[in-house]
Amino acid sequence: MKTHKHLIALLIPILLFAFFESAALPLTGSVIEDTSEKDTIVLKTAQYLKDRKMGVSEERLKTIANSVYEESQKHDIDYRLILAVMKVESNFKSEAISRKGARGLLQIKPALARYIAKDVGVQVKGTDTLHEPEKNIKIGVNYLSKLIDMFENISSALHAYNVGPGKVKKPGANDDVPGTHFTKKVMTEYQQIIEVLPDPEEQP
Repeated sequence: MKTHKHLIALLIPILLFAFFESAALPLTGSVIEDTSEKDTIVLKTAQYLKDRKMGVSEERLKTIANSVYEESQKHDIDYRLILAVMKVESNFKSEAISRKGARGLLQIKPALARYIAKDVGVQVKGTDTLHEPEKNIKIGVNYLSKLIDMFENISSALHAYNVGPGKVKKPGANDDVPGTHFTKKVMTEYQQIIEVLPDPEEQP
């Protein structure tokens, strides 16, 4: 009799654990789906960057791809547009420096970096900071997001990203927005990337 009571005492917590685990399954499933969506995009982005011969380790590529995805989600910008800007600005070279002193993957000028850095929680310790991909991406995507909000259309925002917002007139509601050489290059690259990388809105 004591043996039976001892077995029952052992079985009760096991059965309770199984019950609560099964009750939590729908929540667990949704988390797994979200993670799978992100992982799929990050892995495919990392492979895309590898094919562009960035010259860094696969682990580093995954970190860069993850940073692009995270910032795109935070600012509600298609990650493929960010990649297109990156391609046109630096050809995916984190060590790139322009004739005007813009640096890194998204070609950020040091003065702009110091202005934006506080908003994104990045410490800018000299120009070398802008050659660190994750920090460059944080600053660059935050800036692009501000320009999209300011100009309310992608073409003008990209133009402002290239030449500075002070040189771009905000179009009226019925104005056509002319494409510049830079914006056309970015949008052409964007269309090409769309054909090879998944749409985050269509992931299961």
